Amino acid sequence: MVVPFRHEPFTDFSLEENKKAQKEALHQVEQMLGKEYPLLIDGEEIYTDDKIVSTNPGNKEEVIGKVSKANKELAEKAIQSANEHFEWWRKSTAEMRADILFRTAAIVRRRRFEFNAWIIKEAGKPWKEADADIAEGIDFLEYYGRQMLEIDSGKGLDIVSRPIENNRFSYIPLGAGVVISPWNFLFAIMAGTAVSPMVTGNTVILKPASNTPVIAYKLMETLKEAGLPGGIINYLPGPGGEVGDYLVEHPKTRFVSFTGSREVGTRIFERAAVVQEGQEWLKRVVAEMGGKDTIIVDDNADLELAAESIVNSAFGFSGQKCSACSRVVAHEDVYDQLLDRCVELTKELDVGDPSEQNYYMGAVIDQASYDKILNYVEIGKEEGARLVHGGTGDDKNGFFIQPTIFADADPKSRIMQEEIFGPVVAFTKAKDFDEMLDIANNTEYGLTGAIISNNRTHIEMAKEDFHVGNLYINRGCTAAIVGYHPFGGFKMSGTDSKAGGPDYLNNFLQGKTISEMY
Repeated sequence: MVVPFRHEPFTDFSLEENKKAQKEALHQVEQMLGKEYPLLIDGEEIYTDDKIVSTNPGNKEEVIGKVSKANKELAEKAIQSANEHFEWWRKSTAEMRADILFRTAAIVRRRRFEFNAWIIKEAGKPWKEADADIAEGIDFLEYYGRQMLEIDSGKGLDIVSRPIENNRFSYIPLGAGVVISPWNFLFAIMAGTAVSPMVTGNTVILKPASNTPVIAYKLMETLKEAGLPGGIINYLPGPGGEVGDYLVEHPKTRFVSFTGSREVGTRIFERAAVVQEGQEWLKRVVAEMGGKDTIIVDDNADLELAAESIVNSAFGFSGQKCSACSRVVAHEDVYDQLLDRCVELTKELDVGDPSEQNYYMGAVIDQASYDKILNYVEIGKEEGARLVHGGTGDDKNGFFIQPTIFADADPKSRIMQEEIFGPVVAFTKAKDFDEMLDIANNTEYGLTGAIISNNRTHIEMAKEDFHVGNLYINRGCTAAIVGYHPFGGFKMSGTDSKAGGPDYLNNFLQGKTISEMY
């Protein structure tokens, strides 16, 4: 009997033994840096001359690993392998596939501090954020394994039979598909999006983000140790413009699971919709494409709670979350007090390389992100918003940007409308709650949002009219937990799929009805 799902606890780094264990794991991982990693196609290790060089964004001279880079020819080899293996994998038992996920979770759990260290190094994540990333990955493994067993049990799948026939409804897998994972939740989302189609009986080509391919290889190692046969998940890092486009458009690709920017996601959605010669299905696309997330604070709110929620949601992992708070709409009567308190709390945050010590904020992921974020700071100034904190950076050794707060931003301005994906939050004021909701809903995104209020009428209005996939009440707008907070948004935030929710695996299944005459 499978025990009920329980969220993986976070590590308490206030305890000296946990601090010591994390420091030892960082030292252990430092002894393994700079290694070369192959592609994995059909269970075969393939080394290429072209490499993706993964570096520590907090110490850009430190090489995490050198990963073989795929091309179109190797992408073709991978899609052929995935389709061949699908013919037998689709007939494997749900119990076997779920057990692989459970064993993988157990391996990662035993190596928790080591896995933390890899993503502290590869993505510059602070300890708390790295640990939460690994915990979420474990949660996905445990949760999706249980979901698959429940689906396979046939619960709720019987349909009405008649005296002359027996009717059954079941789910079958789709085929071979492509998973394109992001760099920000480099373990959690990568693992969740890779194993969810696999556990449902599909085969996968995993193309991890080029910034963070090493941790994806570490997942492949644990899946193999847990018993996953070769060729079921093929590991294929490579450039999106060559390998990604080729796989998305390929007639043998049955589905595409993507997490990343709106620009790339809509491009994938468009390309996948074109029926290619020899294609026998309409491709299914699951896309999570980011957000421009708002916290509303009314005139009947706990302002200390509001300030803490805003600062943590805006600056956790340097704002590099699709759920990060990048907009605050506050009632004009509490606006100044709230803004001042947020600035006070933000001044207490420290910034540095978390592989050296446990800083609150690390570096942003790379030079392109660093330049883009600071460019948005200049845009905010030009638009007339008032810079009240931060707005500076230092890229001498790593890509460090100070947490940045703008006040008095125009709700229609670019810094209030466009996803910055960095430690920048803009404040604006409103005269009443209707105006707050109007501003909160005035972007093309609809991922997360929060309301801080003790006014029950306002809370109920927000439940109905704050149009986001994940609405939080009297807490921050980040930190969704698998199983508790099924995650995914509306509008240009994605295809409405809810990762870590009860129906997520259905994205990779298709229904089949069988009626037999007596």
